Amino acid sequence: MTDARLRHGRASLAFGFFSQGVAFALLVTRIPAVQERYGISDALLPLFLAAVPVLAGVGSVLTGRAVRRLAPSTVLRWSQPVVLLSLLGVAGGREVWHVAVALGVFGLAVGALDASMNMLGVSLQRAYGRSIMLGFHAAYSLGGIAGASLAWVGAHEDLALLTSYLPVVLLLVPAVLAASRWYADGRDGGTADGGAGASGGTGVPFALLMPLCLVMTFAYIGDSTVSNWSAKYLEDVLGSSEELATVPYNAYMVTTLIGRTVGDLGVRRFGAVAVVRCGTLLAAVGFAVVATAPGPWAGVAGFTLLGLGLCVIVPQTFAAAGRLAPGHSDAAVARLNVFNYVGFLVGSPLVGALGDAWSYRWAMLVPMVLVLATLAYARSFGSDEARYGGGHERPRVVDVGRGGNGV
Repeated sequence: MTDARLRHGRASLAFGFFSQGVAFALLVTRIPAVQERYGISDALLPLFLAAVPVLAGVGSVLTGRAVRRLAPSTVLRWSQPVVLLSLLGVAGGREVWHVAVALGVFGLAVGALDASMNMLGVSLQRAYGRSIMLGFHAAYSLGGIAGASLAWVGAHEDLALLTSYLPVVLLLVPAVLAASRWYADGRDGGTADGGAGASGGTGVPFALLMPLCLVMTFAYIGDSTVSNWSAKYLEDVLGSSEELATVPYNAYMVTTLIGRTVGDLGVRRFGAVAVVRCGTLLAAVGFAVVATAPGPWAGVAGFTLLGLGLCVIVPQTFAAAGRLAPGHSDAAVARLNVFNYVGFLVGSPLVGALGDAWSYRWAMLVPMVLVLATLAYARSFGSDEARYGGGHERPRVVDVGRGGNGV
């Protein structure tokens, strides 16, 4: 009975991660179409784009407070449809203020969604007693690839945004609501990580989480560098064609999926610390290859290595937060999640400013140095014996609390 609940909870949460990957990719890959539809100027567009992660950070903080009284599964159950439906608001509005409101709703909801998804992932990993966190993020990467592919079809066929988004939303909203029946809020030593009053208190010292917050920020600076600058770097610095310039991000996404798919096996075999160190070094080598690449294909190889390296860091950072704050893991995850958006906000303008003022080759070395700083904080991910990020093994059979129907 308990094992069945765990399996159902794991599968339903993986689908939630997948759906979030689809939704986010559908939005970010069609930004030019959104800009054209509403006549948003190039000067105003960065303000719209920056507002989304800022509001997502607010949503994450509010979720940390909400889970004092609500289970994370409840927050996830209702925030996910809001994220999907807000896409229709982005696609179907007529005035600039319409898209501003829709993006605001998307930002707040996505912050709540990201935080609550990772809360459930951390508690389910604890319940399983072995590494499964990377698998959830692999599902997100798969969703991102699917969403980007759907967006490409929409752009290639010159479909209106609403025409492109509507079938996906109509399919996913009922699917995520149905899957939410099986969300499982794990329990740790009788204290519900997801239940009322479990982990939303103020008992998580910020100093304890600071190393992980820095690691999260550095990882997302690296990630945003790839997503925002890989195409421009290949075309403008390495002299590639426009078609070839689209390859690095696709390669990055595919290797991110591969790395996360097999990453849990690496954590179980070698431990979280070893996997994070290996990922950090791979990412640093990737940035070094990009910075010194003599031609486009060498640049593609560097961005490919980046995907294999960076992909393991973020999931293991969430898992480590759960280990550092037993009984308060939801509050820890909510706080940590804010730094995902900090890294996203800092990364793109940082590389752009350095590239314009200095050189884009040298600019690529800055995220490399920041990511390498993760090595100094590797011990925060557990002992060398830790095989799933929680510092110890647990039996498979546990109390999964509100399991079955999520609330």
